[in-house]
Amino acid sequence: QVQLVESGGGLVQPGGSLRLSCAASGIIFSVTAMGWYRQAPGKQRELVAEITSGGMANYADSVKGRFTISRDNAWNTVYLQMHSLKPEDTAVYYCNAGQGSGIYYSPGDSWGQGTQVTVSS
Repeated sequence: QVQLVESGGGLVQPGGSLRLSCAASGIIFSVTAMGWYRQAPGKQRELVAEITSGGMANYADSVKGRFTISRDNAWNTVYLQMHSLKPEDTAVYYCNAGQGSGIYYSPGDSWGQGTQVTVSS
């Protein structure tokens, strides 16, 4: 059974930074592509960043240059480093384990509980 546990969210002022973590179990993490999503109140869940098993990353235009996704296969963990945070980044952030080949990311069915990020002064 796939389990994903996000952590690291919190309240931060505009311009601040946070690092989110997602610990995965029940999958062969090293060959699994991973994604980070977010969902703001009243909005659809959106893909923020994705990373292949080989470490290739892609980002939503809204976060390019500010967010960095990375992975540590030794710890079965994917990270989302967020800098220059804006109020519009406020959302619940979720990670997702991809399905199929890890050489590209395709969303899977398993989600964590999410971690709240609030950017406010």
